[in-house]
Amino acid sequence: MSLWRTKSLEFLEAEANSGTQKLERSLGAMSLILLGIGAIIGAGLFSITGIAAAENAGPAIVISFLLASIGCAFAGLCFSELSSMIPIAGGAYTYTYATLGEFVAWIIGWALILEYAAGAAVVAISWSAYVVSFLHDFNIHLPAALSASPWQPTHLPDGTEIHGFINLPPLLIISLLSILLIGGIDKSAKVNAVLVAIKVAVVLIFIAVGFQYINPDNYEPFIPPNTGTFGEFGWSGILRASGIVFLAYIGFDAVSTAAQEVKNPQKDLPIGIIGSLGVCTILYVFFALILVGLVHYSKLNVAAPVAQAINQTPYLWLNGLIKLAIISGLTSVILVLLLGQSRIFFTMSKDGLLPPVFSLVHSRFHTPWVSNLVLMAVVGIFAAFAPLSLVGHLTSIGTLLAFTIVCASVIVLRKTHPDLKRPFKTPFVPLVPILGIVTCLILMLSLGWATWARLTIWVLIGLVVYFLYGKHNSHLARPR
Repeated sequence: MSLWRTKSLEFLEAEANSGTQKLERSLGAMSLILLGIGAIIGAGLFSITGIAAAENAGPAIVISFLLASIGCAFAGLCFSELSSMIPIAGGAYTYTYATLGEFVAWIIGWALILEYAAGAAVVAISWSAYVVSFLHDFNIHLPAALSASPWQPTHLPDGTEIHGFINLPPLLIISLLSILLIGGIDKSAKVNAVLVAIKVAVVLIFIAVGFQYINPDNYEPFIPPNTGTFGEFGWSGILRASGIVFLAYIGFDAVSTAAQEVKNPQKDLPIGIIGSLGVCTILYVFFALILVGLVHYSKLNVAAPVAQAINQTPYLWLNGLIKLAIISGLTSVILVLLLGQSRIFFTMSKDGLLPPVFSLVHSRFHTPWVSNLVLMAVVGIFAAFAPLSLVGHLTSIGTLLAFTIVCASVIVLRKTHPDLKRPFKTPFVPLVPILGIVTCLILMLSLGWATWARLTIWVLIGLVVYFLYGKHNSHLARPR
């Protein structure tokens, strides 16, 4: 059946380079690393670190970050092998098409909408709250009617609750970033580099300043004894916290979606994926070490744990810089998520699974401009009106599902095409992919039945779209 047919690598490459709808190759390894960092470091670092330390791991949150990075490394190594073998836009969707077939690829592509499009909306809503709070510090007050959803009030970082008619800031930032993406991948990469520089600089300043005021007593005991409940301190608490902070690493896979815009994809894509994970791991570990050194872990279960830490130093002005870093971080995350989703739409359209309009490339800017405009409208309106709680866990489970399939794809390709050229090889196969699969499945199970129910509904909707349109228009089912 055509549902289970896979694309050969030769077919993928020929299709990617066919016709006039081509993307421009202008990205290097450093741009990819910065794109990865741009997608990974967001508000999560500044919020969930304190909560996970206070409720689960104590000072050993540092170990939790290391364990989470190892879990991400399993998936990252698998992404690196496949991206070097299949340097085509679409990331996990494309890899699945080449290994497990069209039907599974559609499900993954549909699930990735939860990570990229829905994720961009969620992040934009958080961005709005921080921008409103930042302006509030300068005595600039946006009208409540224009800065909150009518179905869910916005809670600012300082605890203030506001009700409104439309949350306008997320609509504006999504529109601006979409226009930037239409203007060219090189311009988008440069803006992302500036945003990454701002947030990394602030993190480094926090580490450098905080190091001088660490209280060694706050590290005792480094691993608090378990309370008798699994996940509350002890080694089980470290593991539970690792699952929580794992979500702070999600985003590196967006690097692979830009494969067709990379100058030397076989070499640069693995560098971008592994490099961004490595840089973020180092920053996360040192950040966590300073945070629990400045404030006793039991006092970090607050909305703004970093502010608590800064209050232990004479540099209170750092609080403003932290908000600026969070805003910069969230802006870059939105940018990379919109980039990733538009490239997935582009590739699925080239495959015939979505209408051809999604693969139209701008004659001057060489970008999938129609995909960007559609995302600007749909994601922008969703962020302006939807309640934040609606898609929070869905974003995570969609990502973890994609990671699981990518790890499985490496094992399948090693069996079915052992002689294919692999510029980058995942070590210790099948052990590393199996560990990646197990890690992702455990985290998916931890998200609860309600999230699984919503994912099931989302997949069923996707199946309806596939059987009504995608299956009948697939280029693989009807070879040209």
